[in-house]
Amino acid sequence: MKDIGKFTILTMLAALGSLVLSACGAGGPTPAPTQDIGGIETSAVGTFAAGLTQTALSLPTSTPTATPTFTPTPTATSSTPLAIGNTPIPTVSCYGLTLVSDVTVPDGTLVAPGQTFTKTWLVKNTGTCSWDSGFKFVFIAGNSMGGVPVLLTALVIPGATLEISIPMTSPTKIGNVTGHWRMSLANGTLFGADVFVSIVVGNATATATSTVTGTATTGASTSTATPTFTNTP
Repeated sequence: MKDIGKFTILTMLAALGSLVLSACGAGGPTPAPTQDIGGIETSAVGTFAAGLTQTALSLPTSTPTATPTFTPTPTATSSTPLAIGNTPIPTVSCYGLTLVSDVTVPDGTLVAPGQTFTKTWLVKNTGTCSWDSGFKFVFIAGNSMGGVPVLLTALVIPGATLEISIPMTSPTKIGNVTGHWRMSLANGTLFGADVFVSIVVGNATATATSTVTGTATTGASTSTATPTFTNTP
């Protein structure tokens, strides 16, 4: 009986020891708390973004290179025609004509109605180009008084003078009459000064004087008697 009682006491002591050991285990280290998965994801994304920003800041900054813009340079165009060989091509600006004097029938000369007379001008080539044969001295305005164009048949070099004579007939109406003439190229292009004849048509009187008229073909002067008329009512 004593043995049974000792066994029972030992069993109870063993059970009591187990309870004590269990209680001591409860006071041991606290297990680590479980982390929130969402918080971990948010922290990872923030860390990744911070890494990208740091990487971008560490990269060298490139400055854009401006592409140069080229403006085409205008090509100068000369107004002077090109030369053929060593001979320059004449232009209208190289031709010139200046009136030197009225050889016959000065401005304001009194003539009878229907009277025939010859008007002669002394002109000079003041250009840098010669007047070629084929150039014409032509009527351009006013009253031609029957005058016809004069065709040049010889070369007139720069600086040379030329007498141009044109037969005319005064109108039958009394009054002042003027006709304008100019030199032209063979193609009709006009150049030089405006050369004109200006007369006064009046009634004849009994007096007469002599005047000098010139000829364009020979360049000689001849003296002829030409009546002088007064403008009487």
